[in-house]
Amino acid sequence: MTIGEASTARALVDRPSDRPLLLRAAAVITQDPRLGVIEEGELLVRGGRIAAAGPAGTVPVTSDTLVVEAPNHLLAPGFVDTHRHAWEAQLRQLVPDVDDLGEYVTSTLVGIAPAYQPEDTYTGTKLAALTAIDSGITCMLDFAHNARSTAHSDAAVQALLDAGIRGVHASMRPHFGVWDGQWPQDLERLREEFFSSDDQLLTLRLATLATDEIAGPELAYGPQLARTARELGIGVSIDAVFGASGSRAVRAWAEAGLLSPEVTLIHCNGLDEQAWGAMADTGTTVSIAPTSEAQIGLENAVPAIDEALAVGIRPGLSVDVEVALASDMSTQMRALLSIQRMRAVERGYGSDQVPQRIGVQDVLDYATIEGARTNGLGQVTGSLTPGKQADLLVVDAGAINTMPLNDPVGTLVLAADARNINGVLVAGTARKWDGHLLGVDVAGLRQQVLASRDAVLARARARAAQQNR
Repeated sequence: MTIGEASTARALVDRPSDRPLLLRAAAVITQDPRLGVIEEGELLVRGGRIAAAGPAGTVPVTSDTLVVEAPNHLLAPGFVDTHRHAWEAQLRQLVPDVDDLGEYVTSTLVGIAPAYQPEDTYTGTKLAALTAIDSGITCMLDFAHNARSTAHSDAAVQALLDAGIRGVHASMRPHFGVWDGQWPQDLERLREEFFSSDDQLLTLRLATLATDEIAGPELAYGPQLARTARELGIGVSIDAVFGASGSRAVRAWAEAGLLSPEVTLIHCNGLDEQAWGAMADTGTTVSIAPTSEAQIGLENAVPAIDEALAVGIRPGLSVDVEVALASDMSTQMRALLSIQRMRAVERGYGSDQVPQRIGVQDVLDYATIEGARTNGLGQVTGSLTPGKQADLLVVDAGAINTMPLNDPVGTLVLAADARNINGVLVAGTARKWDGHLLGVDVAGLRQQVLASRDAVLARARARAAQQNR
């Protein structure tokens, strides 16, 4: 059967998890350095994992294998988002021209976040996760920094489960407003209730901030929070790492032995050379949010890609806040590619210097295999390596905006977008096919999103009016 047949979607939905699936396509972008890009290739999925990849006709199959022909399509690993505040999704583009971090903090974290009920957290997080899947993101770290109660945290986790994404729930207490005081001790309950198995779609991390400048010392990463993460055996994601204060914090963490590959530093704009050296020496991972840093104007507003590469760090990419930013990974790849190459040419302009420029393969690495490593899932996802989870995309390379297929990686990075993501599999389960999310009542979700948005904004206005009396 072929990708466009109506019966194919039904066969995928009804496919038992132990039935092998073979996908044949014009090219397979494996992101595995040993396999590379396989022209006219095929990929075998068995039991939710990648079983084999090779040129068409070379992968052995059994008589019960479901074979799907996908001519004029690419197969690629799902994208990985290393940092998104998913609860905000029903506030999309509420402040599209936000000028700086302070305005975002005041408008969203001070003004609106305290108005969220658990059901609003669920709706926003589910919307963000389903949008991620629709645009080809199969793994998303939800930096859940509005955990006002155990119910809010449970709602965020349940939304990831219900969406069917490979989710990383990074839990943090809210910056401002009334909350139950349950964090970080509630992480132990969350781990036991939702994250008891290492072989599941969801993983848990501790989320925190770099310094006490935004919300006080309790949220600043240090020995106590590091001890909590170590005792629970979970990673740490640290937001708002930038500038002179961020550099001092990074150096202090290094001296105290608080940096490691299990720690991710987010943004990293304007850090000094000593801080970058400490990060490289400890194997600390980095999440860059290209449009957030440039558009909102975080610190020096320049994504720290050159600084990272200079010390041998290859970062993951992230969306950050949808109140002002695009929600897809294609935008992040293209923004970073353009910004880095622009700066490189500018540095060499008028001289005989030829500064290093990144290419399409680099940004695809950041959006897939490096993002998976940044999320602590490098052995699980991020490439179509046999043995890894079958988190993959089926991308139309014969559409009006992608044809003709001349360079598979160039087509995926520079031409394709969410409309070309014909199929998405997470752990071998089809979540999108023929361009449509499977099992999702979009009209019903829209009603929930609108009702939640209206209720949140009404409560926020009422709260503000009461405070101004």
